[in-house]
Amino acid sequence: MSMRRESFLAHVQERGEYETPEEADRVARVVLALLGAHLVGSVRAELAARLPETYALILLNPLQAAEPLSPDRFVRATAAWIEGATEKTALWDIGAVLSTVAAAAGDALTREVLLQLPHGYDLLFGHPQPT
Repeated sequence: MSMRRESFLAHVQERGEYETPEEADRVARVVLALLGAHLVGSVRAELAARLPETYALILLNPLQAAEPLSPDRFVRATAAWIEGATEKTALWDIGAVLSTVAAAAGDALTREVLLQLPHGYDLLFGHPQPT
């Protein structure tokens, strides 16, 4: 069952301490567009099914990536796409969005998502894995 848009945005807004839902929406769109470029197949489809339709479509129609980005490069790319962002604020933005995504996905699907991503994304999702 997918999370409602208002609920998703409220979680991102609270976790990111954004002043407005519009600010939360802006960062959610960028992070999900970048994330979608790294996921394939049924995992991406299952994750999209747990998100509000607006964000599911962004995840399913991502920005194109020539190669998987390391977590550090993902942070830098996010900073480049968010106006006025720095790597430090982008890391904060990513944490707000991806922790909300992980909550919507549940533990089992989050583990499957992390298997498709380069090592280190577990920390961006707020789900540190044992090494």
